[in-house]
Amino acid sequence: MSHFSNDVDTAFHGSGTKPGVEIWCVENLQLVRVPKSMHGKFYAGNAYLVLKTIFPKCGPPRYDVHYWLGKYANEVESVLASDKALELDSALGSCAVQYREVQGQETEKFLSYFKPCIIPIEGVYSSLPGNVHSKAYKVSLYTCRGDHAVSVKEVPFARSSLNHDEVFILDTASNIFVFSGCNSSIQERAKALEVVQYIKEHKHGGNCEVTPIEDGKLVGDADVGEFWSMFGGYAPIPRDLSSSVQKQHENPSVRLFWITAQGKLFPCESNLLGREILESNKCYMLDAGSDIFVWMGENSSISERKSSISVVENLVREQGRSTTSHLTFLAERLETSTFRSYFESWPQVVETKLYEEGRGKVAAMFKQQGYDVKELPDEKDSQPHINCRGKLKVWQVNGDEATLIPVVDQTKLFTGDCYVVQYIYPGDGRDDNLFYAWLGHESVMEDRVGAISHMSAMAESIKGNAVVAQVFQDKEPRLFFLIFQTAMIFKGGLSKGYKKYISEKGIVDETYNEEKMALFRVQGTSSENMQAIQVDQVSASLNSSYCYILRTGASTFTWMGNLSSSIDHDLLDRMLELINPTWQPISVREGSEPDIFWNTLGGKADYPREKEITGFTEDPRLFQVMSSDGDFKVKEIFNFTQDDLTTEDVLILDNHEEIYVWIGQHSNIKSKQQALILGQKFLQIEFPVKNISFTNPIYVVTEGQEPPFFTHFFEWDSSKANMHGNSFERKLAILKGNKKFQEVSVRNSWKTSPRSSTQDGFRSMSVVSNGSGSSISPMSSVPSTNSNSSQNHLLTSSTPTLRTLFTGPPNHGSSGLPTARESSQFARSLQDDGTDATVNSLIYPFERLRMDSKDPVTNIDVTKREAYLCDQEFEEKFRMRRKEFYGLPKWRQNKLKLSLNLF
Repeated sequence: MSHFSNDVDTAFHGSGTKPGVEIWCVENLQLVRVPKSMHGKFYAGNAYLVLKTIFPKCGPPRYDVHYWLGKYANEVESVLASDKALELDSALGSCAVQYREVQGQETEKFLSYFKPCIIPIEGVYSSLPGNVHSKAYKVSLYTCRGDHAVSVKEVPFARSSLNHDEVFILDTASNIFVFSGCNSSIQERAKALEVVQYIKEHKHGGNCEVTPIEDGKLVGDADVGEFWSMFGGYAPIPRDLSSSVQKQHENPSVRLFWITAQGKLFPCESNLLGREILESNKCYMLDAGSDIFVWMGENSSISERKSSISVVENLVREQGRSTTSHLTFLAERLETSTFRSYFESWPQVVETKLYEEGRGKVAAMFKQQGYDVKELPDEKDSQPHINCRGKLKVWQVNGDEATLIPVVDQTKLFTGDCYVVQYIYPGDGRDDNLFYAWLGHESVMEDRVGAISHMSAMAESIKGNAVVAQVFQDKEPRLFFLIFQTAMIFKGGLSKGYKKYISEKGIVDETYNEEKMALFRVQGTSSENMQAIQVDQVSASLNSSYCYILRTGASTFTWMGNLSSSIDHDLLDRMLELINPTWQPISVREGSEPDIFWNTLGGKADYPREKEITGFTEDPRLFQVMSSDGDFKVKEIFNFTQDDLTTEDVLILDNHEEIYVWIGQHSNIKSKQQALILGQKFLQIEFPVKNISFTNPIYVVTEGQEPPFFTHFFEWDSSKANMHGNSFERKLAILKGNKKFQEVSVRNSWKTSPRSSTQDGFRSMSVVSNGSGSSISPMSSVPSTNSNSSQNHLLTSSTPTLRTLFTGPPNHGSSGLPTARESSQFARSLQDDGTDATVNSLIYPFERLRMDSKDPVTNIDVTKREAYLCDQEFEEKFRMRRKEFYGLPKWRQNKLKLSLNLF
């Protein structure tokens, strides 16, 4: 909540009480509030102050303060804007993050407030009303950079301004030309069309032509001729190497400096940066090259903070870095993920006090506005978003086999096993499919690998595209338990791999049966969402917030914690009935337990007795994935909308409890397993800088197949999800009102290769089906992956199947491949029975068919890479003839291909 005293500029009064953007301009050394009609219009001769206020679903409001400096703003006004930013932060309770923005070098966060773009205006802002004099339309040339947040810059109207790397917009009185440099990306071209739409509506009243021009297009084309005539005639654009796409420099050395009260900088000598270096009564500068941060301890004074900011601003000006480096000013406990990522260690601390203070402030704010609110309630999204009364199938995994579990037992899971869950539910005019690979925390690697492969094969074998998800025990999303409705999770395991492991290690088999003593924690919210989880049979497993069932062999106790509710007690009775209706329980309340109860648990011991406090849920975040040559990076997309789901991209939506990997139809990722790899890599890089677990659930969602539990994070327009073409073609169709690309279903556009099917629509392989007919294939036709072993003691050495999913870098061998040179005129493909089927295809050498090839082949059936080998090389690699190979069971074929990196 803001605290505006008499010492605070009156222009700030009332600020930060509503979500959204507020803007002030420095005019005649005074702050003047800019009306909303002028938001996004920045004059190059001024300095501005911008406040972004966010009210999350839970927790205190968040503030970002930006001061924007036009390229012609004088130094006095620029310094005043900086000082006012600090003053506004202080008035808001010193809980804002401050950013310095320079015209033409704005941060993507700042640009995201003014979609699709900001186009700085020449001149100086005036708050006084004036007459607008009509003038001849000025022809303008702009460059557009960025594939999500677009930076627009006006350049001289001359041929020499054009290059092959950027997208240019030529704005004339009657026509807007879009010139796409041959090295520009599809995404950048599509975003430039959004800028064109903005110019068309705001400068032309919606009445003008829009003409796309391709770099290198023949001059004989009428549109091209008209474009070049504006420049006095055609002339080729030189290929200036200095203006071509430059390679990123190596990561610069990160340096930390202590800023003294006298404004002096002293380097902090330390080989490793850790949170403990930062002292709360000091200010520091972290210099990371293009990013410079000023960290201000919560016990530092306002004068120290102001001095620190001035010192750093002067430093970047003196070093000539004022237009190449982004400055961010952070108060203690408000560190951004980017800042924290530069430190080797950053403790994960739940700021309960800060959270509770924030809840009280927000409640008081609403009360000031006339709402009778004592405190804001904890809000959890209780909507399942899909029909939870669909059809459930569960398979238990035994390495290369998957056994369909009878309906009566499909809600019983074991911690030493892995399972594949298929959930079929009514969607939009058809049945939709959701698959889970559930990995017990005591399961062995072989079963984890098998579960991912089985799940992927099932998802690819059904008609249409399914959503798949990897789930670790104890990190199940709420939706997982909702579709089960009732779930029981027992200790031990039934799989051969688990039994073999505990036998070799001499571990006692704890697999549950009704003759053994057991302790169950009962949890849930209703009879349609309740679970019984077997826990260690010790007192420390108890928690006052839950109810428990203790089976001693001769007796059964039901224990009710002091903080449990009547709903919990009802669920306790229901679960007891489901586990064994013949048990006659002895009801015990916390604090009145008999000695036999404690003796069965090995004696009385401490356990949690206070109400569990979960920190406030942050708003979801969207990231663009950039992965090539083993290098994995993500870039956050701020203030995201559905339009940011660009068909050429791979994006990750992180809602802090689970992540969604969204795969565009025109992206390089073509398999579910590849997407799971990317999700796992994301969790690995996010773990050091935020409170996130390696075992968080990972969903894979494909464009055109978005389920409601994904789309509810957006203001979803289904018509946008059903368009044809790449992102540039789609935006151009909308801009020109062309219906050709609109309302085209892409539901089945992710084609899987033809394969033989069973009566259930799955490939026939080595599968046990309990006499219920053929079931599923245990392996999929995509690269393999593996699980993170740091959290689980049972992760032993196994086949390389799926290894990269859990521990290694992403494998991109089958995606994003460049056009290959032809090596022959024909290749040999084989049918599933091993007979020859000559097709007009190609033969390629083994090294080009490998998943990790540096010169990979395109336009082949990636499920049958071996079919493109010549007979001699096939026999050399597989040590058998083709007919022998195709006579093997499918799972055996796939294992051999995996060993050669052909699968």
